[in-house]
Amino acid sequence: MPLTPETLTRHELVGLDVEVVAASNPDAVGISGSVVMETTQLLTVERDARVWHVPKADATFAFTLDSDETVRVEGERLVDRPARRTANAGDSKWR
Repeated sequence: MPLTPETLTRHELVGLDVEVVAASNPDAVGISGSVVMETTQLLTVERDARVWHVPKADATFAFTLDSDETVRVEGERLVDRPARRTANAGDSKWR
């Protein structure tokens, strides 16, 4: 399945460029870089050898796709184990 704005929440997020565009913690707004790790509750973002751990449920993210499209995603939609999140929604042939 290709990575499109409609399928972003069902894909692996590691390696994508991301920016925090809204968050309950105002210090997190504006954090940007590449997603280097994902857990159930956190996205780990790295830029210039600096690392931030951003809680998914408390933020809104803007991901930049390879096609240079920007997709805004409410973090609450990403809260789940990465393997479960990518397999649960829809027509996965691995389920």
